[in-house]
Amino acid sequence: MAKNVLGTELQSCSTEPMTGYYRNGCCDTGAGDMGVHTVCVRMTAGFLAFSQSVGNDLSTPRPEFGFAGLKAGDQWCLCAARWKEALDAGFAPPVILEATHVATLEWASLDEMQAHAVKA
Repeated sequence: MAKNVLGTELQSCSTEPMTGYYRNGCCDTGAGDMGVHTVCVRMTAGFLAFSQSVGNDLSTPRPEFGFAGLKAGDQWCLCAARWKEALDAGFAPPVILEATHVATLEWASLDEMQAHAVKA
């Protein structure tokens, strides 16, 4: 069973919208996941605007790919490198630690993620 950044069992990130590299609701990863879609985040308007400004438009629906577009409040498995890029630019979206895959620790520290964790 996959582990999260806290060392416990990886929890689901979102099924509405359905997320994850494997589109199973979890931020699990594997050999084919070149983008390392491992960070479970809660979208913010600021992050979505930042992401669009650096060439990754997550807001616009792309029906040809079965993608409805994201809005503030949606949870999504974000690429680890994109989260770190947003962190460094001051736009990191909040992280759901229990649903963020342990592989993310290769990109960002637990302290960085905890500083941006969704507060229960």
